[in-house]
Amino acid sequence: MLSTVNLTQRYGKRVLFDKISITLDQGKRYGLIGANGAGKSTFMKILSGELESTDGEVQIQPGAKLGMLGQNQYAFEDFTLKDAVLYGNKKLYDAQKEKEKLYMEGDFEDDTVNNRLAELEMICADEDPTYESEVKIEKLLEALGFPAVKHDDLMSSLTGGDKFKILLAQVLFLKPDILLLDEPTNNLDIETIGWLENELKRHEGVMVVISHDRHFLNGVVTHILDLDFSKIRSFTGNYDDWYIAANLVAKQAETDRNKALKEKDELEKFITRFSANASKAKQATSRQKKLDKLDVADIKLSSRRDPSIMFRPHRDIGNEVLEIIELNKSYNEISVFEDLSLKIEKNDKIALVGTNGVGKTTLLEILMEKIVADGGSFKWGQTITSSYFPQNATDLVAGDIKLYDWLQGHDPKWHIDELRKVLGRMLFSGEDQEKMVSACSGGEKHRVMLSK
Repeated sequence: MLSTVNLTQRYGKRVLFDKISITLDQGKRYGLIGANGAGKSTFMKILSGELESTDGEVQIQPGAKLGMLGQNQYAFEDFTLKDAVLYGNKKLYDAQKEKEKLYMEGDFEDDTVNNRLAELEMICADEDPTYESEVKIEKLLEALGFPAVKHDDLMSSLTGGDKFKILLAQVLFLKPDILLLDEPTNNLDIETIGWLENELKRHEGVMVVISHDRHFLNGVVTHILDLDFSKIRSFTGNYDDWYIAANLVAKQAETDRNKALKEKDELEKFITRFSANASKAKQATSRQKKLDKLDVADIKLSSRRDPSIMFRPHRDIGNEVLEIIELNKSYNEISVFEDLSLKIEKNDKIALVGTNGVGKTTLLEILMEKIVADGGSFKWGQTITSSYFPQNATDLVAGDIKLYDWLQGHDPKWHIDELRKVLGRMLFSGEDQEKMVSACSGGEKHRVMLSK
């Protein structure tokens, strides 16, 4: 149903992927994995037609309907929730809206108008044969936590997390033959992720999903596509199955590499020792030919590397970390939390969980003094310094400046050498540190924010 032929993508000298030829079959759900910056999102955009590859082609079965999860949460601010979901099937959306406009104008004596209305009815019948689009949209919205009274609200009234839910409903409403999802669990609460898993397992076409959530991948996918060293290898099974298989492949590659290195060393020693010896010259020449054919570089281990994340306090901290006293916050007379009290002490590690919109981000932003509470107070311990990784990190890490310049802009006292060391621990090599922030992938921007 969906295949690539010699697909290649380059950015200057950098090769993201090289001559990838794969076939993705109907009924299979693929998890696309790889290190940050490996090219996962780029590959997905090429599959969707949003981006053109440097070379090669994407082949889609004629007549197949393709849908990709949108990433711009602010693209539909003037739409109602219902209309934003309906827009997932743009052909149906356009036909319904034009039909509504013509009926409102009421010029039914004009044959041109009547003929156009007949054409629009045919389009609606083709796209929605059972005329259940409105019911399907309502069910999707309610499943995602939007009660019926909110279906006519504007998108601009929603939080970022809820806007993303609408984009998810949008692509699911289309019921495409080929479903492409880039990080669909971002900004979703645990309950919604569970609902999404069940929905995706019912998908009958081709599905490709990018996710760093191994539990989600284990629950949804039937195959793993591993993007590494500019190639894609396909594994049957979920993430855990891939992990076991990939470790076996890596161990075998390491064994082969060590064996090749040992053979290379022995050949070089023999050649060095006997190349000038007339009686051994023939053997030395033979070994030289063998050495020339031996390419250890072809035996590659995984290109994945783990960042070195170290949180080192500037000084020892006391037992009192944070005290929250009867904190209150409301929006438009709707209480987010009321009389919230909490005490955090040294060595506590706390997970703040809850459904979207209950006030998790609001609480953190109050504690970081980005917004003001309506009542109550909080107090950090005297020895405490705090840092914040915000929900919209990818929006904040922006600009046509180099990575270390972006970091230095937030704290000018840091010397450039220290900033480079921090970026190096977060897997940005010397050359990568010269790239512009705007050129970073979403995962790379997260590493930049962690560096900060």
